Amino acid sequence: MKFLIQRVTHASVEVDGNTIGKIGTGLLVFMGCRTGDTVADVDYLVEKLLALRIFEDAEQRMNCSVQDIGGAVLIVSQFTLYADTRKGNRPGFSLAGDPATAKKLYEHCLAKLHGTLGAERTSSGIFGADMKVSLLNDGPVTIELCSDTKFLKD
Repeated sequence: MKFLIQRVTHASVEVDGNTIGKIGTGLLVFMGCRTGDTVADVDYLVEKLLALRIFEDAEQRMNCSVQDIGGAVLIVSQFTLYADTRKGNRPGFSLAGDPATAKKLYEHCLAKLHGTLGAERTSSGIFGADMKVSLLNDGPVTIELCSDTKFLKD
């Protein structure tokens, strides 16, 4: 599982011209699931996400988490994070998890975020929808978190 995280001053997501999720200062998180991902992967990444110190403190050092600053999280499902571009020019998506399992993991992720941050500081896109995402990246700061055990050992 992957989270592609962007520190933002604001972000929003639209479906069919309607804004369905938006946040002010916080984290825009693109979530990608692959075959074999489990609830344990979600739990690990959410814990890491909420503790990740990528916001500036009084001395302008990245020393604060989204929780420390009272920020929000906007989570958007994105299977293309597992695009395989090794052959040819057209990405393959065989590494991406099946949609039914990925949706359950996405919903579990939202529930975990709601449980910690509350509904007022958690927002989301719609799983599987054609979404238009707008953001103002702050920094810019963009970080990838992976639950892959090989990545964690490197």
